[in-house]
Amino acid sequence: MFILPVCNSLTKEDMVLVMESAATRRSLRRFLRAPVTQREREREGEGERERDRKRERWRERERERERERERERERERERWRERERERKRERERDGGRERERERERERWRERERERGERERERERQREREREREREMEGERDTERERERHRERERERKRERERERERERERERERERDGGREREREMERERETERDGGRERWREREREREREREREREREMERERERWRERERERERERERERERWRERERERERERERWREREREREREREREREMEGERERERERERERERERDGERERERDGGRERERERQRERDGERERWREREMEREMERERERERERERERDGERDREREMERERERERDGERERERERERQRERDGERERERERDGERERERWREREREMERERERDGERERERERERERERERETLV
Repeated sequence: MFILPVCNSLTKEDMVLVMESAATRRSLRRFLRAPVTQREREREGEGERERDRKRERWRERERERERERERERERERERWRERERERKRERERDGGRERERERERERWRERERERGERERERERQREREREREREMEGERDTERERERHRERERERKRERERERERERERERERERDGGREREREMERERETERDGGRERWREREREREREREREREREMERERERWRERERERERERERERERWRERERERERERERWREREREREREREREREMEGERERERERERERERERDGERERERDGGRERERERQRERDGERERWREREMEREMERERERERERERERDGERDREREMERERERERDGERERERERERQRERDGERERERERDGERERERWREREREMERERERDGERERERERERERERERETLV
């Protein structure tokens, strides 16, 4: 309750300052413990007056700065008016309205030339775009042709696989036939052994084995020859395909050259037309200028008021000046719009370039992947070929092992036969002794 008189004597801003001050907070804590004295109230009033003086000085400085800014703005306006008066005096000193008109016409012709140049540049850009489109179309045709070629290759590969499968089936059939033949041969061997013609049977067996080996060699040689013939045929087909592709490329190139020649001819025709149109426009402008001069002369002759004529001339000059300003502003706006259009075209061109680069990268990745696939296929084919070689070698080794086993069996049979013969000989000797 002791702080209420002090708080009531403060403004809102002062209260904010008071509450934000640590010293004030300490004073408040002291006020809560002791009553406010007259001296403290005087000190508070003095502080309030000091703050009022500071605020007044700050407001005075602000007003001074505002007056300085206003004087600066006035000086700037005066300099601008002075420049305007100087330009006006310059135009009046010149008095060269005709030269100004000529310069304006020259600027107009320059703008026309620039416009024509930009138009030709846009036309060349469109031509390059069409050329790229045709090239992309050619690339797409080439890619489709390559895809058809790859499809034919895959079909030939499937055909080779089917041929190999048939060959394996024939091989298995021959193996089955060979098993049956071997069974029959073993039966004949047993029959021959029972008959006692082992040596002749062995000789016939060796001869038949050699004959079968020679037959297998001849069959493998015929198979290799057929494979080489198929490879040569595929190579000839690929060569014919490449030749047809090159011929199509040459035809497309001739067509592009004819098209470019027609475009150049049309461009020359448009250039001649623009020149003739410019000449006609200049002639019309000169005619209008002469007509205006005649009209002005007649007007001056009719009223004899040179001052009015000068006033009208000044108005016309001012109108032309304003028209030129507006025309220059419109031209600048059109130029900015064309610049934005060119920027959009460049952005589109960069996007198309990036897309084409990505497409080429994808094609290169696909080609590398296909090359790796072909390499893996060749490795698999080589592995299968080596596996077949190993199977044949194992089969021959089994045959040789069986041959050795049969030889050992025949030797054991001979040994048993000789043992029986010796036993019979001993039996005869014992009978003789008895």
